[in-house]
Amino acid sequence: MIQQNKRPNFKVAHVLRLILNTALILLAVTLSVLLGKEIFHFIHFSIFNRGIETHYKILESILVFFLYFEFIAMIVKYFQENYHFPLRYFLYIGITALIRLVIVEHDNPVNTLLHTCAILVLTISYAIIKFSSKQKEKL
Repeated sequence: MIQQNKRPNFKVAHVLRLILNTALILLAVTLSVLLGKEIFHFIHFSIFNRGIETHYKILESILVFFLYFEFIAMIVKYFQENYHFPLRYFLYIGITALIRLVIVEHDNPVNTLLHTCAILVLTISYAIIKFSSKQKEKL
């Protein structure tokens, strides 16, 4: 009689997915706390500070807020779309991060131009993805 290998009832992939899901939930909670902190910072900074530098700080704060928001939205979409990260969310985050970089660090014109070109490439990539998905729907 041949003895079969007795495997545990769980698979390695399920354990890794559980670890990933737990880590993503902890990340979402942390990002939510940071998002709330950024809202508080934004309100405090916009009420009590004046001047042109204040406008740059407020704009930077708004863009950081959107980065946190997009990461949280991406984690939510991961769970809604059956454990899959949509590519368009990575493009949104990349575009927002580069816009923040251009606004905050615009001292070197060559770097600003390169960051702007990167934004253009990401935007074109998004348009290609959007166009190709519409073409698939027509078929």
